[in-house]
Amino acid sequence: MATNVDEPTKKTKILQALEDQNTSLSFDDPLENDLVLNMGPQHPATHGVLRLLLRLDGERVIGCVPEIGYLHRGYEKLAESCTYHEFIPHTDRLDYLSPLSNNTAYALAVEKLLGIEAPPRAQYIRLIISELARISSHLMFWGSLGMDVGALTVWMWTFRERERLYDIFEILAGARFTTSFTRIGGLAHDMSPEVESRIREFIDALPKALDDCERLLNKNRIFVDRCDGVGRLSREDAISLGVTGPVLRACGVDLGR
Repeated sequence: MATNVDEPTKKTKILQALEDQNTSLSFDDPLENDLVLNMGPQHPATHGVLRLLLRLDGERVIGCVPEIGYLHRGYEKLAESCTYHEFIPHTDRLDYLSPLSNNTAYALAVEKLLGIEAPPRAQYIRLIISELARISSHLMFWGSLGMDVGALTVWMWTFRERERLYDIFEILAGARFTTSFTRIGGLAHDMSPEVESRIREFIDALPKALDDCERLLNKNRIFVDRCDGVGRLSREDAISLGVTGPVLRACGVDLGR
């Protein structure tokens, strides 16, 4: 394949962007000059979605060029070679924090195309497991946020509650993480009495666990100092960016419910 040797490579463009930040590139002696460092993409810190080209003066970041777009996995193309049923396991991985609700959303879309509807009991169970998946995802967010700003205890407490949910998912679907539980037109199987009992126990115990986390964080000086006012969106910016749901409502827009 012919290539245009005169066209700057992506690396050259990124290095040029660093130069444009009024700093000089020099690789003679790292102890006397700035250090240019690639951070990512890697899983532990950024889940593989982001590369940062950093310019460092010791531990101080004096220049940064973010490069996004590493997460797209071509699921639309993969789906072209699958039947509707065969694609269900892929939906677990679209958002691996909420596989049960991903399964349900996909099944609902296919059912709409086919003009069919799941039985009422299946719809009720889908609603329940989607809400449990949402709680699991939010616990992950809360715990990881706390850990990122120095509150490791909250990480352990929220993961304790997620483990209780995963135990329920394992009994329900036979898997803790990638469940593939929903089917086109219904579910893989019915919910057992044990699952129902476990869900009731979890719901009864959850408010106390959440209260403990709130009491630990909401008046914690370090947590508040590191979070209050950070990443604020104006009402206009939120609408312009297409923000929805709780984030949009937090910006003062009474939409997205």
